[in-house]
Amino acid sequence: MMESLLIANRGEIARRIIRTAKTAGIRTIAVYSEADAGLPFVREADEAIAIGPPSARESYLSEARILEAARKTGAAAIHPGYGFLSENAEFAEAVEKAGMVWVGAPAAAIRAMGLKDAAKQLMQAAGVPVTPGYLGPDQSEARLAAEADAIGYPVLIKAVAGGGGKGMRRVDRPQDFADLLASCRREAAAAFGDDRVLIERFIANPRHIEVQIFADQHGNCVHLFERDCSLQRRHQKVIEEAPAPGLDAAARTAICDAAVKAARAVNYVGAGTIEFIADASQGLRPDRIWFMEMNTRLQVEHPVTEAITGEDLVLWQLKVATGEPLPKSQDEIAMKGWAFEARLYAENPAAGYLPSTGRLEHLKLPEAVRVDSGVEQGDEITSFYDPMIAKIIAHGPNREAALSKLAAACAGIEIWPVRSNAGLIARVAADPDFRAARIDTGFLDRHDKSLVATEPDEMAIDKAATALSKAANEDPWSMLTGFRIAGPGDGRVRVRIDGRLHWGRVRPGLEANAVEVDAKTVLFDAGNAWTIGLPHAGEVEASQGSGDGAILSPMPGLVISVDVAEGDTVAKGDRLLTVEAMKMEHALRAPFDGIVGKLQVSTGSRVSENQLVVTVMKGEA
Repeated sequence: MMESLLIANRGEIARRIIRTAKTAGIRTIAVYSEADAGLPFVREADEAIAIGPPSARESYLSEARILEAARKTGAAAIHPGYGFLSENAEFAEAVEKAGMVWVGAPAAAIRAMGLKDAAKQLMQAAGVPVTPGYLGPDQSEARLAAEADAIGYPVLIKAVAGGGGKGMRRVDRPQDFADLLASCRREAAAAFGDDRVLIERFIANPRHIEVQIFADQHGNCVHLFERDCSLQRRHQKVIEEAPAPGLDAAARTAICDAAVKAARAVNYVGAGTIEFIADASQGLRPDRIWFMEMNTRLQVEHPVTEAITGEDLVLWQLKVATGEPLPKSQDEIAMKGWAFEARLYAENPAAGYLPSTGRLEHLKLPEAVRVDSGVEQGDEITSFYDPMIAKIIAHGPNREAALSKLAAACAGIEIWPVRSNAGLIARVAADPDFRAARIDTGFLDRHDKSLVATEPDEMAIDKAATALSKAANEDPWSMLTGFRIAGPGDGRVRVRIDGRLHWGRVRPGLEANAVEVDAKTVLFDAGNAWTIGLPHAGEVEASQGSGDGAILSPMPGLVISVDVAEGDTVAKGDRLLTVEAMKMEHALRAPFDGIVGKLQVSTGSRVSENQLVVTVMKGEA
């Protein structure tokens, strides 16, 4: 085993690697950007060194700065985690050339599997089934459109260097192809520096199933069973589970054997994941499961595999990287129980899943399940990196038990003022269709309206009324004398929740969890957070009209395109401009038919949250 290890990453995965390395007696070294100086992983490492400003390109993606930090600290090895430089073949070679151990896949395997088109061609040659589509070198819009027509709509445009759901667009109609191709290429170029794409058949009832594989330097290769990652939003995973529901023994054997075959085809070493797409319209049949891509690194969702196998995959990585054989043979690896992992994101589902940034003034995470988090109360969620707050991992003897633990854990999460998807996860875990495993990658899109809490429900309103009554320590009517005459005479009282007025009942036996945070009273209920208060005498609800046409940026970011000019006539829903934040594009659209007024920004402008960017005036030109 190596004596010291530099973690070329940040946040949750850096803490995860540090935890295992310390149990193995390895000295840990963290690198951090200026934005991350106060985060827990910096404190928890044995040594930490600053490597640059907040921009990832000048810090976590800077090979030169990370290698210099490794030399300064005498690191014997470098672990890249996931993301950033974890699948960069040139960096892997540079680490080894500098005389350090690379805790990752061989550079040759990274190159072989790094481009989706070349990887699929390689898998075809190795006898691994692949999804039908176009993998050719002709990247002209005309050729790509023609191939899409030949495959048949809907199709999927995917960046050949893509990953993490970025650089991917579903196209349902030929007339939308050119616009979505351009958007996909922009996002791919920004995220990967490569705007080439491939075209695939879009599968109507897709399940995303992946297999964890591990190989050593002695020719041994095993799988640690599969994970189901079908619950996604915009091609980004939200909840993962292991094993995959509905996968019988024959299908499991077929998919796991195919994964090992894929790994052997590239002489793989280390931890890797072979991802498959399954057409679940006729059940999970082996002949309807196709290779999609290989991730030549540790996955975000590796804890669910650890939960069902009892193995520490980071420890396996460290052993294999230093030349040790795999800790176990295939026959010694067993699966026990069921596990789920939910990704707790700093985003606001009620506002179209927009990223939410700011200081975590109040943060309470579950204690009864495993939690892998990169932040603690008081830390800052910035716009520079992935918006993940934590991973919530629940394990039980069966799927129902594990899912109930996940639902309870997420329902008890408290976060403020940063918004999160905790309430959404809790609702998903309790949803009858999800509990019955009636799932595919379109689940969240179909169930979005029932899963996203845009308004407090009756129970939350009553909890608000009860909490405010307890806080006032007096009869609720005496708090609201200005409303008693106008209100109904059935014991209901008026409360303000997130700025809007509601009628609620004070229920003395009802448990209501309200906390004072930064001069606000916040009600935490089923994973959601609501600001609550009493109305003032004579207060009336604000108009819920369509607005005055002032278009505000919903988050801090970069304007990457302006699609209109002052004086243009636009229809409701037309795209006005596009803002990029956290490597994702967000289109701002006209709220009604009208004329474009003053443009406040141009392409390349940086904007803050709620900044006025353009106005639309009702009327015709």
